[in-house]
Amino acid sequence: MHSEKTPSDFETRLAKVQTVWRDNRCLKPSSLGQYLNWIRRFHHYCMAEALDADEQLTRARVNIFAQWYARQRRIDAEHACQRAQSALRAWALGLSTLGVKVPPWQAGMDHVFQPEPRLHDFAEHLRQHRGNPEGTIKKKLTHIHSFLGFIGAQHRLMRPLLLTDIDDFLMECSKRYARTTTADISCSLRSYLRFLLATGELSSDLAPSVVTPVIRRYEQPLRALPWDDVRRILAAIDRNTPVGLRDYTVLLLMSSYGLGAGEVIRLTLDDIDWQAATLSVMRPKTGVAFVLPLLPALAEALVNYLKHGRPRRAPTRHVFLSMRAPHHPLSASSAIRHMLVGHARTAGVTAAYLGSHVLRHTHACRQMEQETSPKVLSDILGHRSPESLSAYVRIATEQLRQLPLPVPR
Repeated sequence: MHSEKTPSDFETRLAKVQTVWRDNRCLKPSSLGQYLNWIRRFHHYCMAEALDADEQLTRARVNIFAQWYARQRRIDAEHACQRAQSALRAWALGLSTLGVKVPPWQAGMDHVFQPEPRLHDFAEHLRQHRGNPEGTIKKKLTHIHSFLGFIGAQHRLMRPLLLTDIDDFLMECSKRYARTTTADISCSLRSYLRFLLATGELSSDLAPSVVTPVIRRYEQPLRALPWDDVRRILAAIDRNTPVGLRDYTVLLLMSSYGLGAGEVIRLTLDDIDWQAATLSVMRPKTGVAFVLPLLPALAEALVNYLKHGRPRRAPTRHVFLSMRAPHHPLSASSAIRHMLVGHARTAGVTAAYLGSHVLRHTHACRQMEQETSPKVLSDILGHRSPESLSAYVRIATEQLRQLPLPVPR
């Protein structure tokens, strides 16, 4: 059974999907003609082969079509697959937005992390008995997967596992990663070794013997930017494009409130109370919710982004989305880092490090320079202990210069 009864049905669908694309601002006018050509070719192919066009909207089946088309026209098959995938995935997403049932684009696409079979029990142990969140579980399983791969490459069996095997692995890690990362891997290894001992896979407890690189708290000062550099970065963002409107709003939120990347990317439309002029934020680590006043500059930026930047038919209520279909929420701090680095380059701002926490540290430093109460600053930044502010004191250099001790003669 064909998805469209008549050519007019197909053209009607095509017009509706183009409206979705236009509302979501996800397609450049220069690409529209190419997309329509590929969609019509695919439609004719399905009609000729007596296939249901909607059921064929998967990556694997679109590749079969593209390879067939490439043979017919004697063109490069890889190039044809890339173009067909781009057009027909956008078509599938448009149909889905209109309520048409289409199959998953790629088999096995699941945003829930699935561990490999041999680590499934360890994952359940971390989840059920240790209470680790999914992000931590995924990170630890990645570390253990690397460890098992290292052991396998050495042609060693897990039994008997020797402490020298663990030392060799961590020595290799220390050559590739920073000390903080190697220390994190060591922590995951200790957790895994305790699990093996508890389940009888190991006869002796090796966990206490795992040597971890020494990381002294606050041995390096937090990185921050001069406030003038932040203003230059914000001013350099082109707010005439949907991407620019999104990036400006994200970076303004972080620099104005000291929010972390995890707090910003979790914001939803329901967190904005326009009548009360407040913004509700959830701390990702502690799950603690708090409310901030919606400053006029932030309110204006959000309104401009929601009206002229954010896709109107997005499949989620998250505020900040990818500007390319399928418009998923921003899912990692790396997206924020790429924003900051790109716009800093445009503004001519250089720094030794531009990570997603730089604006948070900069905000804290500026608040200390303006003599904000430590209790208020702790509440804003989400610190449970005022002692955590000591890290920011080290980067408030203007205040520190006022407290030098005289040099004895």
